[in-house]
Amino acid sequence: MSQTLTHLSDHCLAFPSIDNALSDPNGLLAIGGDLSPERILNAYKKGIFPWFSDGEPPLWWSPNPRTIIQTDEIRINKSLRKFLKKSPYKTSINKAFNKVIKCCADAPFRNENTWILPEMVDSYVELHKQGHAHSVEVWFDEELVGGLYGVAINGFFSGESMFYAKPNASKVALVSLAKLLKDNQIDMIDCQLINPFLEQMGAKEITRQNFKKLMNKAIESPLPNGFWTPRFL
Repeated sequence: MSQTLTHLSDHCLAFPSIDNALSDPNGLLAIGGDLSPERILNAYKKGIFPWFSDGEPPLWWSPNPRTIIQTDEIRINKSLRKFLKKSPYKTSINKAFNKVIKCCADAPFRNENTWILPEMVDSYVELHKQGHAHSVEVWFDEELVGGLYGVAINGFFSGESMFYAKPNASKVALVSLAKLLKDNQIDMIDCQLINPFLEQMGAKEITRQNFKKLMNKAIESPLPNGFWTPRFL
């Protein structure tokens, strides 16, 4: 079966089925359209996310396989477990979303290759204002030293990026998120694409079909009122 890349219109928020995504490059589904919060949210509802570099039009992806972390299988090795028992850090939810996304965009290890472009930051900040994008922060005293952010639709959380400025800070953010979701009977975190850090934390790749089943189950699982209320944990 031939695969054709879909070109999106600025006037239509519809996406093609993720089963139509290209195999090379893996998961590329569509090109174009805008970065309106409505379009981005519609994408996440279907298992699609934007990812592109400076100078490119928006590119929309749904890779196969897909990377997830099962919330009851997050890997906490011996050294991290020891650290967590005496951690000097505090964690919070949605206390500093704007700072987290900007720190993720400016993380030194990204060099000049960040996809978190100013227009992406603006869109996700607006999604946060609308109650759809959320952050987990890690603090050392009053200093923000780590965190992550992503988009949530009921119990479906799709992680976008994370950063750390002190040892283990991003791990603490991820462990905190996994515990919060697990405590509310949410089975997985969508991590989109595998990398060594996520693999170390227990991430695994699953087929697109299995991902769709888990995603739909999570979307149909509402979280308690006030779950994303800004607070320290």
